[in-house]
Amino acid sequence: MAQKTMIEAITEAMATELRNDDKTLIFGEDVGLNGGVFRATQGLQAEFGEDRVFNTPLAESAIGGLAVGLALEGFRPIAEIQFLGFIFETMDSVVGQAARTRFRLGGTRNQAITFRAPFGGGVATPEMHADNLEGLIAQNPGIKVVIPSNPYDAKGLLISSIRDNDPVFFLEHMKLYRSFRDEVPEEEYTIPLGKASVPREGTDISVITYGAMVREALKAAEELEKEGISVEVMDLRTVHPLDIEAIMATTEKTGRVVVVQEAQRQAGVAQKVMAEISERSILHLEAPIGLVAAPDTIYPFAQAENDWLPNAADIKEKVKEIYNF
Repeated sequence: MAQKTMIEAITEAMATELRNDDKTLIFGEDVGLNGGVFRATQGLQAEFGEDRVFNTPLAESAIGGLAVGLALEGFRPIAEIQFLGFIFETMDSVVGQAARTRFRLGGTRNQAITFRAPFGGGVATPEMHADNLEGLIAQNPGIKVVIPSNPYDAKGLLISSIRDNDPVFFLEHMKLYRSFRDEVPEEEYTIPLGKASVPREGTDISVITYGAMVREALKAAEELEKEGISVEVMDLRTVHPLDIEAIMATTEKTGRVVVVQEAQRQAGVAQKVMAEISERSILHLEAPIGLVAAPDTIYPFAQAENDWLPNAADIKEKVKEIYNF
């Protein structure tokens, strides 16, 4: 089994589905010959041709509208939004059209669209490139929101997303693209959407998180183990719909919970996780639910982002606070 980066796993997933179904198409800004800003589609146009992997104008609204129209005609578009911060131009297509179409048409048509977009901090991007806007999309019924934290999950979750008959927004944290390698099978495989994973078992307290914060949580858990605190780390993987059963299981197992997200306190999906725990499992809690998140400010310029972003030290501090409550 080869060691691969997340970007390599994502490219493999898209190539797999282009081979499996000639109705699968990829389009977006510079995704053709250049292979996209991060080279996620590198080599795909050469293999599958310009009719199936092609560039669009620099107009996110056009990308969204094209995806909706093609899906209505039975295609399976993979539409790349170059950075998640540019999503505002296509929100009507994503949540006003794609997310509503199956309901609107009584289940007679599908919107088998996979919207892909890089996001996330820690890589010194310009303004409006790193923003964590997953909460804006996750608050809308009718669309799934998937955020992998490692190369293995990225390949399996992306294949599942492309095969899904409902729209999926697949978010890829830029810091994870090439920062480490993981074992990824050469053959195709799927990971079910809407199912969380537990990359680290523990007994004293649960840390529930997603995306790049999974790696920060694992670092914190490893350090806390040396101090006698056993931390269970849950990776949500899909932030809409949430795996409620898994969230309740880890809550009831440890009795203490810290929810972690990179997004601001008022944003992301942490508040939704906390609300579900409070409503369903409050009698199992031995302490208040802790929250680690970015401050409620505009995303800072690159010079200050490392001070602004949550990290393993922040998680460790909050875990100790809740553990010792």
